[in-house]
Amino acid sequence: MTAPRTLGDWLAHCERLHPTSMDFTLERVQAVRARLDLRLRCPVITVGGTNGKGSTCAMIESIARHAGYRTALYQSPHLLHFEERGLVDGQMIDAAALLPHFAAVEAARGDLTLTYFEFTMLAILRAFAQIAPDLVVLEVGLGGRLDAVNAFDADCAVVTTIALDHTQLLGPDRESIGREKAGIFRAGRPAIVGDPEPPASLVEHAQAVGADLWLQTRDFGFHGDRQQWAWRGRAQRYSGLAYPALRGANQLLNASAALAALESLRDRLPVSAQAVRSGLARVELPGRFQIVPGQPVIVLDVAHNPQAAATLAVSLDQMGFYPRTFAVFGVMADKDVAGVIEPLRALVDAWHVCDLPLPRAARADDLAHALAAAAATDTASAVTAARSVSTHTTPAAALRAALEAADPTDRIVVFGSFHTVGGVLRDGLPRTAAPHVG
Repeated sequence: MTAPRTLGDWLAHCERLHPTSMDFTLERVQAVRARLDLRLRCPVITVGGTNGKGSTCAMIESIARHAGYRTALYQSPHLLHFEERGLVDGQMIDAAALLPHFAAVEAARGDLTLTYFEFTMLAILRAFAQIAPDLVVLEVGLGGRLDAVNAFDADCAVVTTIALDHTQLLGPDRESIGREKAGIFRAGRPAIVGDPEPPASLVEHAQAVGADLWLQTRDFGFHGDRQQWAWRGRAQRYSGLAYPALRGANQLLNASAALAALESLRDRLPVSAQAVRSGLARVELPGRFQIVPGQPVIVLDVAHNPQAAATLAVSLDQMGFYPRTFAVFGVMADKDVAGVIEPLRALVDAWHVCDLPLPRAARADDLAHALAAAAATDTASAVTAARSVSTHTTPAAALRAALEAADPTDRIVVFGSFHTVGGVLRDGLPRTAAPHVG
């Protein structure tokens, strides 16, 4: 094999390396990590959960950065550029800077094969170790117990909300999924549970391993009105807080867990009230109820399971009145498509469903059939609903069709897979009657 020379070459090599795209075990990653002598010599916060992981990571990182710390954030998947997976001080890591770390992982693995996720994560974290940040934040990819990120011990572990997703891999119910997510907890270290109604398995595992368990509403919590909110922890309180820059119905839950994580490490990483205010006010995370102003308004959201779709529906409902709502929707075939569609059916007037460029993606025709089946249960509106669905070969084509059909006062919501939102962002959002702000 010719040695890879560019980041694209290395990513293609990683895609071919392992016989399966997912192979849940920590043994290979731990072995290669040991050969690399890869250590993160600073506090590490690991964040898992079903929904809200990305937002919670972004808030922790933003607050710490505004407190003056050098930060490194590992997140996945990416929307547009692979380098989004590694942020240093809020900026994408340079592609050229990653190349020697890919080469180092390749040399260290020997005859071991690594999945794309495992290989690329090790390369990015090796780059982090060389940079020597003050804080590393790690977002779990899938599950927790056997996710590659869990090869690194967390000084503080956060689990956000637990919902049904990836049930074929993690288990059929919240108790099974909660047990898998709890695998990131460590003995004697803070275990922050952001879900206000966590599965018993999550709490029981934290107690069984001897973690320092922090529960939402018991050890920390929040309250607020439409203008401001307040937070309390075990020893710290913040009042008169402005709402986070990230929008959406559940962002205070995520912000509350983020503040608990930072409080739990306050002896090593103290943050001021001003850093909290600035960090929450300036946090950025594309694709999480991202409102793009213009005519019509475009909303981008990577909701791809029923709980996330229900939260998206609440957030859309809170936006105010729009004459019509158009949806651009694409998702993986292994998702609960009917469950994702259901919370939004009453809000969406026209659906533009799309194919995605992945073998495991649901076909647009299958999404159209799912919408027709759902409409068939509403006898009075079945014919109307069936006529409001159109299929497209790409997310960009679906968005163009929605824009052609929408009036300036309408809105368009692009949601589902990261590939759906990324697909409309790849070439830049179309310019419409009013200026868009990306």
